[in-house]
Amino acid sequence: MAMITVAKMAAEMGLRNLTPDIDAEERKIIKADINRPALALTGFFEYFDHERVQILGRVETAYLATLQPQVRENALHQLFEMGIPCLIFCRGMQPDEVTLSLARRHETPVLGTQMATTETENRLNHYLQKWLSPTITIHGELIDVLGEGVLLTGESGIGKSEAALELIKRGHRLVADDAVELRKVDEETLIGCAPEITKDFVELRGVGIIDVKTLFGVQSVKNEQKVDMEIHLEEWNRERTYDRLGNKDEYSEYLGNRVLRYVLPIRPGRNLAVIIEAIAVNYRQRTMGYQAVDLLYKRVQENLMKNTN
Repeated sequence: MAMITVAKMAAEMGLRNLTPDIDAEERKIIKADINRPALALTGFFEYFDHERVQILGRVETAYLATLQPQVRENALHQLFEMGIPCLIFCRGMQPDEVTLSLARRHETPVLGTQMATTETENRLNHYLQKWLSPTITIHGELIDVLGEGVLLTGESGIGKSEAALELIKRGHRLVADDAVELRKVDEETLIGCAPEITKDFVELRGVGIIDVKTLFGVQSVKNEQKVDMEIHLEEWNRERTYDRLGNKDEYSEYLGNRVLRYVLPIRPGRNLAVIIEAIAVNYRQRTMGYQAVDLLYKRVQENLMKNTN
C-alpha cells in the first residue's frame, strides 16, 4: 500500500510543524483525499473518513470561536480521537493551547501554513495524488513527441531504446527508458515517469549507458508525461493482418484505464522515428475531430456516385 509520512509531506510542502514534540515520522498518510471537518466539529461523524488529512480554514476556526470552551474542547477531542493523520491550520491561524494539548495527548501532528485554504487544498491534492495514486512499473519507453505522451512497448531487443534515441535527436524529449512508472491520477489519466535511479539514462545494447541530459541538453528530457497512446513494436509477421486504414481502434489497459494502442510491425529499412512522429501528429488530429479515413471514404463515395451517373 502506498503511503507517505506527515513529516515528509510537511517538509516538501513547506508546512510548519506546530507540535515539534510529536514524531511526525510515525504518522502515515494513505489517502490522497483531504477533508475540511466542518460537520465533524458539530458532532456529526457519519461517513467521516478519519484517514484523510484534515484542514481547518477561516470558516471552521470562526465556528470554533463561537463555542463555549468546554464544548469546543469536546468537539476537538472527538476529532483527534478518530485517529486522523494530522490537522492543518491555514491562513497563518494559530491553534490555542487547548488544541495543542489535545493533539499531544492523541499524538497527532498539528501543522500550519500562510497559504489560503483553497490554495492549500489544491496543492495538497496535487501532491498527495502524486505520492498515493495507484502505481505500476512496466517495461518500455516513454517519450514526449510533439506534446503527446508515446509509450513504446515490445520485446527486449526489438529496438525501443534505439527508436527513443532517434526521436531525442529529432528534438523530442525522453521521460523514461526501460522502466516506466505509471500512476493513475483519475479514471482517464495516466502519468508516466522514470524511477529515480534510471532517470535521464538510456541503455543501448553493445554501447552501454548514455546520459541523455548531458549529451543532448536539458531540453531533451522531461520529468513526467501524460500517457496518450501506446505503440507496440513487434517483428513483422506475414501470417498476421495489420490494420491499413486505422478505422478499428485497439486499446491496452493499465490500472483500469484504457490507452489507445497501435501495433507497429518492424522490418529492415523502416524509419521508426518518422513513423512514430506521424502517429503522434495523426493522434492530435483525431483529438481535434479530423479523421483521414473518413475523408478517404467520402472521396470514394463521391467517385462512385460520379461514375454511376
